[in-house]
Amino acid sequence: MIETEYGSHRFCYRPALTPVDLHRIYELRYQVYVNEWHYERSADHPGGIEKDVYDQHSLHFMAFSDNVLIGTVRIIKNSQIGFPHERHCVITSDLSGVDRDKMGEISRLAVSKDFRRRSYDKDLFEGGNPPEDMFLSDNDVRRKRHEIIIGLFKAMYRESKAIGLTHWIVVTARALQILLRRLGIHFEQIGPDVDYHGTRTPYLICIANVERHLAETNCELLQEFIEGLPDSLKPHCLPSSKKIL
Repeated sequence: MIETEYGSHRFCYRPALTPVDLHRIYELRYQVYVNEWHYERSADHPGGIEKDVYDQHSLHFMAFSDNVLIGTVRIIKNSQIGFPHERHCVITSDLSGVDRDKMGEISRLAVSKDFRRRSYDKDLFEGGNPPEDMFLSDNDVRRKRHEIIIGLFKAMYRESKAIGLTHWIVVTARALQILLRRLGIHFEQIGPDVDYHGTRTPYLICIANVERHLAETNCELLQEFIEGLPDSLKPHCLPSSKKIL
């Protein structure tokens, strides 16, 4: 369990553990992806839940405020049906050196409209072509504005370390890439933009590279990411004076 606070809100993050958890996730995704963003057709998702063939091959993560589910994201693991990006994107980078069984695809990021900052909704969730100076405020301000997204990434990082994932694939709006890059989480573009729920770009994230870059540029955030991990899973790139005991 990960806990953070922002203003009057206390947020908790954890993996989905039960069928009830999954049903709540599918309901939130329906609210966001069908009712609000109209990315999916209601006729394709009866019963007020949004789910697909990848869910049974995924790790699901939940964000709560006062026991109310307010955010979710998933990591799709390798399986016989492959990854969604293989259906929608042209990958021009050579990924032959990445073990598919140690790679996961991040998708279905959804945050309740009550906890989204309206001024950033269009760029973060709808795509488009945001300016490079987006999110130029300092790290602390950026983190407070987008605490839920960052908290979900912390949860994904810890679970990925626990199960041995080394790389993430994500097909996302450019604004999310800019936000996370400015916090020290760097993406490598691996193919051209695609028109899929708005303009989206495929990226590869090497978890070890994220750890090294955060150790150099944002060690405080890296310390938060690795808090609670067993020593055997903590990265070796922290300066000795900043090792977590």
